[in-house]
Amino acid sequence: MKQYHISKSTTFYAIGLSYKKADAEIRGPFSLSEEAKLNLLEQANTSGIESMIVTSTCNRTEIFGFAEHPFQLIKLLCDNTKGTVEEFQKVAYVYKNNDAISHMFRVGSGLDSQILGDFEIISQLKTAAKISKKHGLLNHFIERLINAVIQASKRIKTETNISSGATSVSFASVQYIIKNIENISEKNILLFGTGKIGRNTCENLVKHTKNHQITLINRTKDKAEAIAGKFNLVVKDYANLQEEINTSDILIVATGAQNPTIDKHIIQSKKKLLILDLSIPKNVNSNVNELSNINLIHLDDLSQITDETLQKRKQQIPLAETIIEEVKIEFNKWLETRKFAPTIKALKIKLQDFKKSELETQRKKNADFNEAQAELISNKLIQKITNHFAHHLKEDAISTNESLELIQKVFQLEPIKNV
Repeated sequence: MKQYHISKSTTFYAIGLSYKKADAEIRGPFSLSEEAKLNLLEQANTSGIESMIVTSTCNRTEIFGFAEHPFQLIKLLCDNTKGTVEEFQKVAYVYKNNDAISHMFRVGSGLDSQILGDFEIISQLKTAAKISKKHGLLNHFIERLINAVIQASKRIKTETNISSGATSVSFASVQYIIKNIENISEKNILLFGTGKIGRNTCENLVKHTKNHQITLINRTKDKAEAIAGKFNLVVKDYANLQEEINTSDILIVATGAQNPTIDKHIIQSKKKLLILDLSIPKNVNSNVNELSNINLIHLDDLSQITDETLQKRKQQIPLAETIIEEVKIEFNKWLETRKFAPTIKALKIKLQDFKKSELETQRKKNADFNEAQAELISNKLIQKITNHFAHHLKEDAISTNESLELIQKVFQLEPIKNV
């Protein structure tokens, strides 16, 4: 990216790990809480990182940013999670420059989602960008890239059927329940955790199961009550968790805690209980499998479910990739303009110096010199000249590097960096 004057001495990287090479047991230690994300950004500010965004979801943890070496970003991640550099290197990926750009497009467009067509990540990218901007860690390049990815995502949603059927982890969990539990409308369902995944799961439960025996529990009760009011559901206190689990047929855990919130000791009932853990790191202790009446399913298991709808979505991938390439072309055109923007700005400053000198001369020579009119005409000429050079440099048929060298030589310019 140096040749485009985006950064003086750093490279654009994407570093992270996802469901593709790291299962839930490995991804868990690398997940970032909201507090950890903020700490990471604060540390980035004091360690010379000029721009970056951070995302941590149920199926991936990633950093997109500028650094002299990717290890700077990897160390920031490991310093703020329970993961180690050694573990990261075994399952992680590192992309740079154009490969990093392409990766963000695939992630934001749902093509790299654990469940194909899941677009929830795009809102997380938007949020990550806003937080980075608040911390002074969002340069023009990443901001423009995020906007391009959002544009591609919107087009793919409207111009393809890749997201038909509301694909998401929450939707897949409800589909699993419907396919594996008989008489679902008569079962007692307990949803523990009402964050984003919990809210979406609740909505899908109400919509697709026609079950009115759904109970919500959240550590912060008013959040659960806000959702319950929308769907006319029951809310119980966190203190009643064990009691509610023991009367449930299905338990959905979406608490987003850093340590397990459910283990075998809280389950006293002997009746069959399906537990869906939609959390990263896992919020249900694997020791529940020691109980013969428990069937534990994790979100990684849900992503393996394939059906006719998914096959139809796969057929939409080529069209989605075409849309991405079209948006990338526009982004790269903008990026190319960054290559000559410093020279154009330096040229404009040089021409303004010429104008200032000539106006001063004419002011001394002519007593009735109309300086306001001359200023107006001079500024318009300067704008026309700089626009002419800019349009010339955008032409595909010319050598941009040779033209830049010639302009710099003729006008004796010293390009301004990072405009």
